[in-house]
Amino acid sequence: MIRKACSDDIGDIIPIYSKAKEYMHTHGNPFQWNSGYPGREDIENDITNGYLYVLYDTEGIYGVFAMIPGVDKTYLKIYDGRWLDDSPYVTIHRIASSGAHPKVFSECIRFIRESYGHIRIDTHKDNAKMRQVLSQEDFVYRGVILLENGDERCAYEWSGTICGND
Repeated sequence: MIRKACSDDIGDIIPIYSKAKEYMHTHGNPFQWNSGYPGREDIENDITNGYLYVLYDTEGIYGVFAMIPGVDKTYLKIYDGRWLDDSPYVTIHRIASSGAHPKVFSECIRFIRESYGHIRIDTHKDNAKMRQVLSQEDFVYRGVILLENGDERCAYEWSGTICGND
């Protein structure tokens, strides 16, 4: 099941992000999510803005992601490629799993696709696992975007109407 996160969930969310960071850093992706990101302040901001969602079952929370509708300013300029179009989209950020359930990304995508027909997401070039699941879920690589700090990310897009067709 999926629901919006609330302040009471922070204690369960922080260890999920910690586990995801550890997994990335020990599986060939040591440069993503460093310097305490995402941290408590990021989580609190996402909850306050209504962007953060949790996946849960009778055992508790096992996944988390931010779903942000509207224009993402880091996506305004794309290099070595182009977006499918400029139609309204939702962006997925800060997705993580406790490791307790398989296919957390697929659950999130199914949930998001029920309400949105155009999704954008980015990941670090060294995040092989995320790049693999993006491909499995029919996301198409679109080019490179720059984060506010100048770090590069691989940008992907899915559209329910024309995914991948230029």
